[in-house]
Amino acid sequence: MKNVTRRAFTAGAGAAVAAALTARKGFPFASAGQKLEIQLANEIGTVRPELHGQFAEHLGSCVYGGLWVGRNSPIPNINGYRKDAVEYLKALSIPVLRWPGGCFADDYHWRDGIGPAGKRPRSVNSHWGNYVEDNSFGTHEFVGLCRMIGAEPYLAGNVGSGSPRELRDWVEYCNYAGDSSLANERAANGSKEPFGVKYWGVGNENWGCGGQMSGEEYAEHYRRFATYLRTWNEPRPFLIACGPNRNDAAWTRGFFEGLRRRGPINGFAMHFYSNGTTQATRFTAAQMEQQLSSFAQMERAILEQRQLMNTWDPQGAIGLLVDEWGVWDRMDPAEEKRYGRLFQQITMRDAVAAAMGLNVFQRQADKVIMANIAQMVNVLHSLLLTDGDKCVRTTTYYTYELMKPHRGKKAVKVETGDAWPLGLSVSASKGTQELVVTFANPKPDSGVSVNCALAGGSAAGATARVIHHPDLNACNGFSQPDAVTPKGIEVSAQGSSLRLELPPLSVVTTVVRLA
Repeated sequence: MKNVTRRAFTAGAGAAVAAALTARKGFPFASAGQKLEIQLANEIGTVRPELHGQFAEHLGSCVYGGLWVGRNSPIPNINGYRKDAVEYLKALSIPVLRWPGGCFADDYHWRDGIGPAGKRPRSVNSHWGNYVEDNSFGTHEFVGLCRMIGAEPYLAGNVGSGSPRELRDWVEYCNYAGDSSLANERAANGSKEPFGVKYWGVGNENWGCGGQMSGEEYAEHYRRFATYLRTWNEPRPFLIACGPNRNDAAWTRGFFEGLRRRGPINGFAMHFYSNGTTQATRFTAAQMEQQLSSFAQMERAILEQRQLMNTWDPQGAIGLLVDEWGVWDRMDPAEEKRYGRLFQQITMRDAVAAAMGLNVFQRQADKVIMANIAQMVNVLHSLLLTDGDKCVRTTTYYTYELMKPHRGKKAVKVETGDAWPLGLSVSASKGTQELVVTFANPKPDSGVSVNCALAGGSAAGATARVIHHPDLNACNGFSQPDAVTPKGIEVSAQGSSLRLELPPLSVVTTVVRLA
């Protein structure tokens, strides 16, 4: 296929999208044709691995029972960490893990989680059900988990109920290599070498559970706290300020105007959840479409928040993060009672949602530096579900597995000719000798026959894998852990053409060998 002009391409794509559905030979579903153009020379930015980041909060059974079962547990474990969870997460090469919250962070006092486990205080988790924690999972255990799975640790500090001194001391405890009382205490607790924690969140959701502040009020707190978060040793602390809930422009303006001068700030973290109107396994197609349309809103929020930030930061020195994101359905009371607060089954719909979110971040790779899905285990849009000694990889897990080849490559522009929020979602990235393209088809009743023009490059073959199930509520449960798993799918990639058939409600990643 010859390269086409943008005007001709857009016109052709529009006609293809509007084409009537037709049944295609060999496929048990109706399919509509769609033309796309991948512009290999039009680079956006590097797909930082941190765009595939994760989040674990002391909420429900995410940490206790999910990641940490204790050293004396009959559940197979590695020094207290659930063995299956460690192995699955390590295989995924988790780039960064944020902890301990979430709302929990602004009522967490780090000294409660260090020292001999038997002597740690028992504290009430006031944000999530008032259950009593024994604090057996603290700073050393968290950093230990990160090292086991290969993740960069990201600590969210307590601004809401803490003090600048408390957060300042946590940084020294973790990172100082010299002869100070805090460094010696860390060594006595089992780690002579500093932890080298790079990412530090200065509060969490301070517009809500982190203090019910305005942007201006939080700016005053941020200035105070950040002043004392010094460089003890390498790495230099990367300080992350609390950004808005979704696309709250007033919060962003208030914060940056209240900050007055930039000072020590490296990142600004927004949160964006995609709420559902029913329980996870009871969605209708219409309810799913309503939820999935929110990813277009998230992409618009990223563009508008970055533009606002540029008013005070024209050089783009402050990175934009999406610190918490993902689908948030209505809870099943019986499941919450059995598995913990905000337990949510993960379905085929969630696999598509995860891919649509990751596609957004990759398309905006020049504007977003980190994105952490909420949450890693058992809570909301999770990678893993656990029950007793069972540990299940969800459809979300497999979406991340499929999209792993994008990491470290250069995101490139894709023209779809379709701005509909529920249209085909696509992102592409290129390396030296390969092109990776991920398609997410959110349509539950229509496949897509994709005809992709490779502008500025030539293909010499490709492989592709798909996650698909005809039932949007299909899931990997404890009795059927492999109901939805990736499979190979046919793809044609020769010259300047890439062609494949996407099933309804599917995620496909194809790796193209470049000639």
